[in-house]
Amino acid sequence: MNNRENVQFASGGLKCSGWLYRARGGPRPCVVLAHGFGGTREMRLGAYAEAFVEAGYHALVFDYRHFGDSEGEPRQILDIKRQHEDWRAALRFARGIDGVDPEKMILWGTSFSGGHVVEVAARESGIAAVISQVPHLSGVATALAAGPVQSARLGLAAWRDLTRAALHRSPYYLRVVGRPGDLAAMTTPGAEEGVKRLYPESYEPDERVAARIFLWVGLYSPGRLAKRLTVPWLVQAASKDRTTPIGPAVRAAMKARQGQLVVYQCDHFDVYVPPRFGQVVDDQITFLRHSLK
Repeated sequence: MNNRENVQFASGGLKCSGWLYRARGGPRPCVVLAHGFGGTREMRLGAYAEAFVEAGYHALVFDYRHFGDSEGEPRQILDIKRQHEDWRAALRFARGIDGVDPEKMILWGTSFSGGHVVEVAARESGIAAVISQVPHLSGVATALAAGPVQSARLGLAAWRDLTRAALHRSPYYLRVVGRPGDLAAMTTPGAEEGVKRLYPESYEPDERVAARIFLWVGLYSPGRLAKRLTVPWLVQAASKDRTTPIGPAVRAAMKARQGQLVVYQCDHFDVYVPPRFGQVVDDQITFLRHSLK
């Protein structure tokens, strides 16, 4: 799009790369978006940003440190605390953009980042609304969905990676997505094909992640903070989701003061692409219009 600008902002002494989409007029709310587990902005986040701009919202899409076009070595290091810091840095940057209403910041997260936005919004002031699309809200539920054998295999890989880090060696990587039975982060039936649908034709993704993160995924349950959310929160869940099970999303939405739950009859990756994408993003815009009156 012609209104897309390449931008960078500082986080932890490094630079995060992003795209800024400007809506006409101002001051206007700004939607801040980032992808899920091992994902980058190239994986269809621009399509969401374009829809928000057409609806009258600014949008900032960014890559976490160590991923995509952002700085950070070694590559593909997923650290939950550091990603939370990147969200806060993105908010600081977005609030300073000309034409942005700093009191109307919207957090948009999907899958793993659908949990990040809950953590950040529960602890950060000045958030106007939160959108969590097919979110990771319960580490226990995710571990149970993977099964005990796969969870044990991932745990051993994590210790191998941490041992290499302690010896100042390069990370031990696993694939982000694979087929059932593979040693990878997401191996549910259809996951590999689902992720590939998100890639632009010319995009060459780095489909690895340092294995150390698998010691923490099962312990990461942002849904526990649902009661602390005081702003409108849209939770979009998929009834056939085998990657981030629907149960925690339903329970968390019910606990939140202003939680709204929408369930789609599809799998985890269907929400990103047509034909389901149109309805999903329309529901997000309708939610924002009602929430930010």
